[in-house]
Amino acid sequence: MQAGGGVAGQQPGAAGRKGLVAWCTFDWANSAFPTVIVTFVFAAYFTKAVAADEITGTSQWSFAISLSMLVTALLSPLLGAIADHGGRRKPWVGGFSLLMIAATGLLWFAVPKTPDVFWVLCCFALANFAFETGTVFYNAMLPSIAPPAMIGRVSGWGWGVGYVGGLACLAVALLLLIRPDPPLFGLDPAASEQVRATALLVAAWMAIFSLPFFLLTPDRPGSGLSPREATRRAVASLRNTVADLRRYRQIALFLLAHMIYTDGLNTLFAVGGIYAAVTFEMSFDQLLLFGIALNVTAGAGAFAFGWVDDAIGPKPTVLIALAAIGVLGAAILLVESQALFWAFALPIGIFLGPAQSASRSLMARIAPPEVTTEMFGLFALSGKATAFLGPAVFGWVTALAGSQRIGLSTILVFLAIGAALLWPVRVPRTGT
Repeated sequence: MQAGGGVAGQQPGAAGRKGLVAWCTFDWANSAFPTVIVTFVFAAYFTKAVAADEITGTSQWSFAISLSMLVTALLSPLLGAIADHGGRRKPWVGGFSLLMIAATGLLWFAVPKTPDVFWVLCCFALANFAFETGTVFYNAMLPSIAPPAMIGRVSGWGWGVGYVGGLACLAVALLLLIRPDPPLFGLDPAASEQVRATALLVAAWMAIFSLPFFLLTPDRPGSGLSPREATRRAVASLRNTVADLRRYRQIALFLLAHMIYTDGLNTLFAVGGIYAAVTFEMSFDQLLLFGIALNVTAGAGAFAFGWVDDAIGPKPTVLIALAAIGVLGAAILLVESQALFWAFALPIGIFLGPAQSASRSLMARIAPPEVTTEMFGLFALSGKATAFLGPAVFGWVTALAGSQRIGLSTILVFLAIGAALLWPVRVPRTGT
């Protein structure tokens, strides 16, 4: 056993070049879901065509995200600890990936103004829960497959590849499903089939492009423990890990900061497409083009800021990214025209990737070597523990004020509080 209850058997960097590339391509595969379903195409379709009205749809979609995030936050620590003691993580990634694929595919049946809005929201919430929970196990593999000196770069490459994957899926949706007139494949525009088919595209995208990860990226060996014994040890280990965190003040402060500013980022991802569609009256074609352009800037930022992280450290990188997102986000709240929205929104993408990848790099640099696995588990938890809060606050404020602009302003509060908490965290200059 490793310190803190991990399973021995795989040394850092054991994946090799092919395994690392395959690990990154899984991000290419599953990034289609948050890009196409959560943020841009399907979110806007639901609020404008499926729900009773746009304000109600915005609130319903936000609450579905919040519920799925809450369930993830409640279950993932225990499930992650069980996987830690059981040894293998890929079966968990595979199981949740299959659940996400199935639930996403069912969104095809979300016809316009359906009386079964509740079931549409259930399918979406289940898919989002599976996506978020599976990502916990996927991220937890990073310290064991990448050389310690490359964890930051591999983390950045994964984010960058993910943004490119989201871009590619959006492009396919635009060229094959949304733009053709008449629609290809006999799709009926009167029933919005060309938009609903994007759910089938995402499901197929995930199923096909996740295969290299499952075939080429190595997993840790199983521990041989029974499920009952693994669960018993997981409960004890989780309790000890939380208690031991009190001895690591800097890590605890970082995890709190990460939890708060990630709430803001998650909300931005979740409702950005809805905001563009409703407040600036963007069509589905325009939303797709905007999503593609945003992914271009985000992918470029994720790759480029990997070198900035190496030069100045992950904490300044995160703070710069949060400050830039906050300033640009404030400008978006004030502008009225689509042209100015594009001018301020696209540069936000440059800083989205660094805010996430440098956070993962920062965790790798401050985690004590003897408890790295446990600390990465808490890092994953801190990104999900209150992830329901941001979308819920946005939904509540939007509903109460009757304004998406006022609702979106809550994101700036989360970013500011998170940055303030991160400021005093001390980070070693040397990497792990």
